[in-house]
Amino acid sequence: MLYRSTRSGLTASDLEAVLQGLAPDGGLYIDPTLAERPFDRKKCLTLTEKGMMGMILHHLLPSFEDMDALVEKAYEGKFENDRISPLVKCGDDYIMELFHGPTSAFKDVALSVLPHLVTAARRQLGKKDDILILTATSGDTGKAALEGFHDVDGTGIIVFYPEGGVSKVQYMQMATQSGKNVRVCAVRGNFDDCQRGVKKAFTALNDSRLSSANSINIGRLAPQVCYYFSAYSQLLALGEIEPDEMIDFVVPTGNFGDILAGYFAKLMGLPVGKLVCAANDNNVLSDFINTGVYDVHRPFIRTESPSMDILVSSNLERLLYLASGCDCEKVKGWMKELSSNGSYTVDAETLSNIRETFSAGFACQSESDAACKKAWDKGYLCDPHTSVALAVLEKLGRSERKTVVLSTASPYKFPMAVLRSVGGDCTGDEFEQMETLEKISGVKVPKNLSGLRSREILHRDVIDKDAVPAYVEKILREGM
Repeated sequence: MLYRSTRSGLTASDLEAVLQGLAPDGGLYIDPTLAERPFDRKKCLTLTEKGMMGMILHHLLPSFEDMDALVEKAYEGKFENDRISPLVKCGDDYIMELFHGPTSAFKDVALSVLPHLVTAARRQLGKKDDILILTATSGDTGKAALEGFHDVDGTGIIVFYPEGGVSKVQYMQMATQSGKNVRVCAVRGNFDDCQRGVKKAFTALNDSRLSSANSINIGRLAPQVCYYFSAYSQLLALGEIEPDEMIDFVVPTGNFGDILAGYFAKLMGLPVGKLVCAANDNNVLSDFINTGVYDVHRPFIRTESPSMDILVSSNLERLLYLASGCDCEKVKGWMKELSSNGSYTVDAETLSNIRETFSAGFACQSESDAACKKAWDKGYLCDPHTSVALAVLEKLGRSERKTVVLSTASPYKFPMAVLRSVGGDCTGDEFEQMETLEKISGVKVPKNLSGLRSREILHRDVIDKDAVPAYVEKILREGM
């Protein structure tokens, strides 16, 4: 299987694409033949979630040996029960809960398996050097990546997060992470600065030992395709839809990886109707889908849905590649314009191709708060990212098709925001607020979060936003 960079004719095997993370020319690896290669989605829908994952990953990454065994090892005992991503009802809508893993966020679904993909690729390619994983996080990816890679032989991991730009719970999850091969570093800036710094480290250092746990890595993106198939399978089992019936998905979106996985599922034959991109006040993505103009010249707003506080959404580049007819020159030109001018405008045909499947809206903070309260009144407790998606669904209106909202994090990762929305007592620190939320909701605090308060802070590094490449270079030279 050959993957291709979105910015040139450069190719790599699926093993190489996973190990490299980012293409040497700065592009993202993608399979241009995905829509053409047959996939037995009807068989896939009859399998367990682990079976689906194995079948989907074998299709997307066929060079990996013993994929079923790899998946079984990756998920064994990691989630709260056998169902990795359960579907629950909230009024007339269905919500897919993706936060029942070891860090209470949707990133666990992919980052449980990515370390196994990286080590398998390293072994099959005969690489002897340790691989250093670079990760930029707006809150959830960091801890999930640390959880997946800590103490994994042959790997090291550095997580960069925006100083003051994550919740207290998210900060404690990362800052207390143990492991002989881990580093966590705050960056004086926002998530875009972290992500830009990581990409600069890749291109400036050009070191074959570097890889990524962000969704720029196809090995991180591919497992996320599974939960679209899982949602469809669960609706079939409930008798809510007929075989071949189309359904819509609403996805709270920041870096565009989660929703792009839904597009991959559609290209593989899943009956996906609309993929609704739900943005918060940092509404660069919704503006782009509605106008064709991507423009980062706007205030960066720190919101209570921090994982969506992003102005440069990396995975959109993969969609641009597919929607433009796999035109590398167009994509390269748009990315150059973005880098130099902070904006670009796509042609009418590309935009039309995108809008065949994608629609978009955004919700301001007050609208998100109101959606959280409305869900609470229906008996459902949701986090601020899920409430953005619910608010956008309400604003855009429901189609006649069944709709699934992706819920990306436990409400206990953002207890103050949730308590304020539902009218609870917000006094005390975030750990006291967790206890309050548990009392009024009857929903248990996840075990991985309840003990955070007493853990020792192990990581205190803070650097300027332009210092990421130098920080990485030093660790490559001196070790962890």
